[in-house]
Amino acid sequence: MPCDANRPFNESGQAGTSVAHEQSGRSGPDDGKPKIDPHAVTISGYAVDNLYGPDSAAQRDWSTTVGEPGQFPYTRGIHPGMYRTRLWTMRQFAGFGSADDTNQRFKYLLNQASHAGTNTGLSTAFDLPTLMGRDSDDPLSTGEVGKCGVAIDTIDDMHRLYADIPLEEVTVSQTINGPAAVIWAMYLAMARQRGFDWNKLGGTIQNDILKEFHAQNEFIYPPEPSVKLVVDTIEFQSTHVPRWNSVSISGYHIREAGSTAVQELAFTLRDGMEYTEACIERGLDVDFFAPRLSYFFNSHNEFFEEICKLRAARRIWATAMRDRFKAKNPRSWLMRTHVQTAGCSLTEQQPLNNVIRVAYQAMAGVLGGCQSLHCDSFDETLGLPTEQAVTIALRTQQILAHETGVTRTADPLGGSYYVEKLTDQMEADANAIIGEIDDLGGVVAGINRGYFRRSIAEAAYRFGQECEAGDRIIVGVNGYVEENEERPCDILYIPHEVEVQQKERLADFKKNRDMDAVNRALDAIRTAARNDENVMPALVDGSDARCTLGEMVQAMADIYGRYNGGPEW
Repeated sequence: MPCDANRPFNESGQAGTSVAHEQSGRSGPDDGKPKIDPHAVTISGYAVDNLYGPDSAAQRDWSTTVGEPGQFPYTRGIHPGMYRTRLWTMRQFAGFGSADDTNQRFKYLLNQASHAGTNTGLSTAFDLPTLMGRDSDDPLSTGEVGKCGVAIDTIDDMHRLYADIPLEEVTVSQTINGPAAVIWAMYLAMARQRGFDWNKLGGTIQNDILKEFHAQNEFIYPPEPSVKLVVDTIEFQSTHVPRWNSVSISGYHIREAGSTAVQELAFTLRDGMEYTEACIERGLDVDFFAPRLSYFFNSHNEFFEEICKLRAARRIWATAMRDRFKAKNPRSWLMRTHVQTAGCSLTEQQPLNNVIRVAYQAMAGVLGGCQSLHCDSFDETLGLPTEQAVTIALRTQQILAHETGVTRTADPLGGSYYVEKLTDQMEADANAIIGEIDDLGGVVAGINRGYFRRSIAEAAYRFGQECEAGDRIIVGVNGYVEENEERPCDILYIPHEVEVQQKERLADFKKNRDMDAVNRALDAIRTAARNDENVMPALVDGSDARCTLGEMVQAMADIYGRYNGGPEW
C-alpha cells in the first residue's frame, strides 16, 4: 500500500492504508513525525510487507485477470513466446552536432549491433532549436545548435542524417514532439526521393504533445490544435505508412520530471485515451488506427515497481480499448511499449556506478515485457555520450539477452505473490487517477487547470526531501561518498564550429531554391490549417518544395498561434 506521510505509521513502521494519488508532501526530518523507512516503502510510496503468500493477492479467476502471454488482458506479455521467438529491439539513441556527425554514429552503432545478429533500431535525438521548431539561424537558436542533439533544418539535412542507411531494413525512431508532423513530413519526402516505398518503412515518431504540457515544455501551439496535429499524423499514417507508429505515448518524460511510477502509468495511459477519443471524434474507426499506437515508459531504480508497472499497463490498456472504446480487433488491445532506462537516476558523482544502475533498470524493462529497449550511457550527466559509453550501453543489452537466461520463458516473475499483489495495487491506483482525470473533463481540461504539473511537482518535492533527509540513499551522492573524486571518463564536447557550419549550409540552401514554389507551399500549409484539414499532405509537399522546418512551423503558427503557458504556469 502507498505511504502517506500525514497518516499514522503502524507498529511495524509502515504507513496506514491510502492510495498513491492521495500522497501529500512528506514531513521534514525535525517535525516530530516518523521518517520513511526505505526498507519498507518504495519510491512511489508503497509500503511493502515483510513476506507475501497465497492470501496476498486478490482472489481471482487467473485465466481472465492475469491470463497467458499473447492473450487478453496481456498481463504476461503481448506475444505467446515473448523473447524465445523474438528478442526486443535494441534501440540506440544518438544525435549530436551536424547530420553528418550523427550519421557516422548511426553507422557505428549498427556495426556494433550487427555482430550479435539481433533486432536493431536507430533513435534520433534532435537539438533544442529543432525540438522547438526553430531553424539554426533563428536568433533564439544561438548557442544551442547541435549541442544536445542533431540540428535538422531542411530536407537536405534529413538526407545527410540517414545517408547510406537501409531505411526499409532498419526501424527509425525520432524523439520529437512540437514540430513532429514537420520532421516526419521531411523524413517521408526524403525517403520518397531516395526511392523507398512508404509501405515498407518501419519506425516511430514520438509525437506525444500532451506530455509536453505535463512535464517537458517543448510545445509550440496551444493544446487543442496540438492534439489536432497528432490526429492528423495518426490518420495519415493509417492510410499511407502502414508499418509506422504515428505516436509513441510517453510516460518517460513525466517520470523524468519527478512523478511516481503510478502517476507515470496513469497519466500516460490517459493521454493515450485522449488521443483515441480525438481520433474517434475525427470519424476514424478505432480498429483503423489503434493497432499502430505505441507507448514509451521509463525504467527507474525501484526494480519490482517497474516490472509491475508494465504488467499493469498492458492490462489497463487492453481493458480500456475493448470495453471503453469498443475495439473489436485484438491487435487494438495490445499495448506495445518501448522502455528507456532512467536518465534522471544517473549521477555525476561516481559515474561508473551508472553502468550498474542501467543494467538493473534494463533487466526490469525486459522482465516487464517491453518490445524495444534503450540503455542510457553512463556519462550522460557529464555530456553527450562518447563511443565507449554507447558501446557499453549496447553491450548491456546484449549481455542481458544472451547471457542471463531471462529470455527463456515468458513473464518469469508471473505468479509471484509479491509481483501479482503489486501489479494489482498499481492497476487500482492508476485507474483511480484516470477516473479523476475523467472527472476533470479529460487531459486538456486537466492541463488548463494545472492538475498534472501540480501532481508531478508534489511527487518530485517529496522524493527530493526524502533524499535530502537521508531516508533514500543514492550511492555516491548522499552515501558512500568519495572525497577528491576523479572523473574516470572522457567528455564529448560540441565545438562552436558546428553552429557556424550549420548556418552556412542553411544560407546556401535558401539561396538555391525556387521562392515562388516555397511561398505556394507555405500558403497551402496555412490553408490546410485554416480549413481544419489534415496538414500532412501539405507538409510533405512543403518539404519537397524546400521549405525549412522553421518556415513550416511558423506557417501553422500563423493560424494556430503560439502557446506560452496557461494561468497556472
